[in-house]
Amino acid sequence: MFEMMKRMDFHPKDLPIFKTYDLKDEKEATEAVEDMVNLGFSNRKEGFKVLMPKKDKLAKRIGYTVTTGVNYWLRKKNEIRDIKYWTFHHDADHYAIVLISNSVLEQLGF
Repeated sequence: MFEMMKRMDFHPKDLPIFKTYDLKDEKEATEAVEDMVNLGFSNRKEGFKVLMPKKDKLAKRIGYTVTTGVNYWLRKKNEIRDIKYWTFHHDADHYAIVLISNSVLEQLGF
C-alpha cells in the first residue's frame, strides 16, 4: 500500500498564487468561487489561496462551499474539473486551501 502512495515533495504554500481570498463566511465563499471560475484555472500558471478563520465548524462549511462550488461551476461551464487542492494550517488565525489545475501543477514540475 505504501508503494502506491506518492510522497509530496513540496508544501502547498510554495505554489505560485494568483489571488488570495480572506473569507469570513459562506456568502463570501460563494462569491470567491464565482470569481475563481471566471478568472479560470487552466489558463494561468498560478493557483488560488483561500484563507478561513480557525473556527472548525465555520472553516468546514467554507471549505465545503469552496471545493464543491468550484467543481459545480466548472462542470456548468463545461470546463476541465481536474483541480488539485490542499487544506492546511496557514497561521495562528487561519486555515488555508490552495487550489490549482492539475495540468498546471505538472507543468510547474510539482
